[in-house]
Amino acid sequence: MWSNVNLRLHFIVLLWGFSGVLGKLISIEAVPLVFWRTLIAVIAIYVMVRAAGISLQVSRRLLLQFLGVGVIIAVHWYLFFGAIKVSNVSVALSTMATGAFFSALLEPLFFKTKLKPYELLLALLVMACLWLIFQASPEYWLGILMGVGCSLLSALFSILNAKLQRVHAPRKIMFYEMLGAFLCTFVVMLASGNMHMLYPLPTMDWVWLLVLGTLITAFPMIESVNLLKHISPFSLLLAVNLEPVYGIILAYFIFGESEQMSPVFYAAAMVMVLVIILNAIIKHREKKRATL
Repeated sequence: MWSNVNLRLHFIVLLWGFSGVLGKLISIEAVPLVFWRTLIAVIAIYVMVRAAGISLQVSRRLLLQFLGVGVIIAVHWYLFFGAIKVSNVSVALSTMATGAFFSALLEPLFFKTKLKPYELLLALLVMACLWLIFQASPEYWLGILMGVGCSLLSALFSILNAKLQRVHAPRKIMFYEMLGAFLCTFVVMLASGNMHMLYPLPTMDWVWLLVLGTLITAFPMIESVNLLKHISPFSLLLAVNLEPVYGIILAYFIFGESEQMSPVFYAAAMVMVLVIILNAIIKHREKKRATL
């Protein structure tokens, strides 16, 4: 039987997988959607952090770094929800697997390491699967392109966070990154003259936005930090790789035919997820050997 920790772990991954479903349920466009998501998340995380007695004091240099990563996260979410709006949840989530390809290219640049042959091979395999997805669903080319851009930014802010979290409290980082994402979105809305798109909203949009900002964003972020007291970062990473699988299954059962894709699509998406998991397992074993 699964332990309580494993149940909590897969529950938050399931919640993250639900973000794509909510992106389709919420009627507003991607940028105003991110505006409300980040504003609600900032408020929720602030309440959680203050309740835990964590100080939010940081230097100006660190503040700018955290806010900068928040900008990257904001654009990442613009592309993610934009991909859902122009295609569907399955396409947006499946392209998230290309993050393995971008991580393999970016990590050597940030951590001054060499690109390993197996990483290049796995990355090429991911790209081959992406090509199959495009061939199976060429009508969704814009959604696929936006999804790939979303994955590139996901790999970038994950690497930046890995460097920042070595010396800083994760909850503090989360608060300022969400604040940076909100401020970026506020400026974009203001500069584009689209503030009128923020209000009024249908009643159900408010319901789904509150769920997205709290249960799907703030709570899993804080809970993931709490789980790291009981599990290794590797176990967390391995479970998070199942997010596209959970999301695609949820979308299929909730939206039905609009999410139904070809067998080639599902096969290629599953291979990409397996590649990500294989890559994580290999890296974990490498780290264990290095510490012996």
